[in-house]
Amino acid sequence: MTDTPFGQTIDWNRFWETADADDRAGATPSTHHLTDLLEDFIAAKGVPDSVADVGCGPGEVAFTVAKRHPETSVVGYDAADSILAANRDRACSNGVENVCFERAVLPEFDPGRQFDLVCCYATLCYVDDTERALRALYDAVTPGGHLVLGYITEAGRDHYDGRLADSDAWREHDPDFDPHGFARRFRLVFEGESTLSESAIEDALGTPPRQFWEFTEKPEERWAWDHVPLVWLPK
Repeated sequence: MTDTPFGQTIDWNRFWETADADDRAGATPSTHHLTDLLEDFIAAKGVPDSVADVGCGPGEVAFTVAKRHPETSVVGYDAADSILAANRDRACSNGVENVCFERAVLPEFDPGRQFDLVCCYATLCYVDDTERALRALYDAVTPGGHLVLGYITEAGRDHYDGRLADSDAWREHDPDFDPHGFARRFRLVFEGESTLSESAIEDALGTPPRQFWEFTEKPEERWAWDHVPLVWLPK
């Protein structure tokens, strides 16, 4: 694993050190939806004995799954030491004993074990070798388990291009919008290095991804879920 994983985009370690509640919400805008969607998936597929949340950030998915399913072992992985330390403190202070947090940097993810459910959401867009990352994530799934992915499509890249092209209008909507910071954060998306498609995922893993919405209703923010699809793959 590299010691400088943020050179391509933004320094997430520094971001989480100074992030307030609004910063955290803005960094993971759809994660609150994902927790309930995963619960619908678990209801359909059965409660997993083990779950990995790769690119866990502030750990909302990891903590939610751990609290709802106390018999499930949950591991949150992230590249930023600052958020891992905060998550460990939160787990300790709240007495959540079935969750832990470890450092991992995609695409070299090698946890040394496998999980019944591996989730990677809002993370692949910051990885410059998505094919390698996909294979590493899929290798970490137990036979009979599942991989859940969220990724940015070409339509998503077009949407982000529109934000930059009309940055003044976006500032009216969000006065804190920083087009230069936005362009750096999503540089790999703008350059097409980290955009994905169903066919690209199938080519990398040899298995076609399946739509998540066969288990649950798509949230109202349809534009977001079209640009950042949520899919799953059986192992």
